[in-house]
Formats: sequence, C-alpha cells, structure tokens
Amino acid sequence: MNIRRAEDRDLTAVLNLLKQVLEIHAEIRPDLFVSGTTKYTEKELQEIFRDDRRPVFVAEAEDGTVVGYCFCIVEDTIVSNNLRESRSLYIDDFCVDEKSRGQHVGRALFDYVCDYARSIGCYDMTLNVWEGNDGARKFYEHMGFTPRKTYMEKMV
Repeated sequence: MNIRRAEDRDLTAVLNLLKQVLEIHAEIRPDLFVSGTTKYTEKELQEIFRDDRRPVFVAEAEDGTVVGYCFCIVEDTIVSNNLRESRSLYIDDFCVDEKSRGQHVGRALFDYVCDYARSIGCYDMTLNVWEGNDGARKFYEHMGFTPRKTYMEKMV
C-alpha cells in the first residue's frame, strides 16, 4: 500500500469516497445532510489538494486504486493570555472504501497522518464524529482518540 498527498488524478476516486461518507451521514442525520451530494465539488477539491494548510492524503492499493483518504487541516492556536502557542492537526474527513474495510487500510493511513502531524510539530490531533456513526467511533477509539467535547443539539 502506498500513502501520498492527493493529486488531480485522484479526483474521481476521492469524489466516490466522499459519496460513501455522505450517505452514512445522511442516514444518521437526514435533518442536516442531503443524500446524493458530496461535501466538496471537483473545483473545491482541486483547490484543497494544492493547499499545504489543508493536506489530503490518499491510500493506494497495489494496483494504484485509491482505497482511502484523510482530509486534514493544520490549525495554529492564536497566542492569548491563557493559551500556549501550539499546532494541531484536525482530521476533517476520513474514509476507507467500503470494499477495503477490515484490510488495515485505515490503520496504515492513520499512522501515516500521525507521522505527518509529528513532522510538522503538532501538539495533538482532533476530529469530530457523529453520534450513530458507530463504526467510525469504534475505529477512532481503537486509534487512541477519546471524547473531548460534548455538543448540545436542537436548541429550539
């Protein structure tokens, strides 16, 4: 398996994986997500792929097929009176193709992203996961993530 930065040649594969993620989210939260759409357009992806503050990594199978991705955002803490300067890597989106799950693609991709975060001086890594996305939550907990924030929904 090869893990690398995403390139324009990966657009179709990444869009297909984004559709898989969107359908999971639309099933869990149909009040927020619209089935049949994707988080990003092709044009937006091209811009993101070139942005060093928003690196996207893809996992390729031996035959060159993209079987997973990780969208990241590098976040620097603004120095303030009560916070130390720090850098964090936010995982904006993470997906392993449904046909490749259980083959350690997620683990390899996650380990690669952890090494990347260390190499750029990150203090920590963060992400959000929707309640009801039990498979993702179990994976992230297996990778060592623990809940840090709880949000209240439906204030009205």
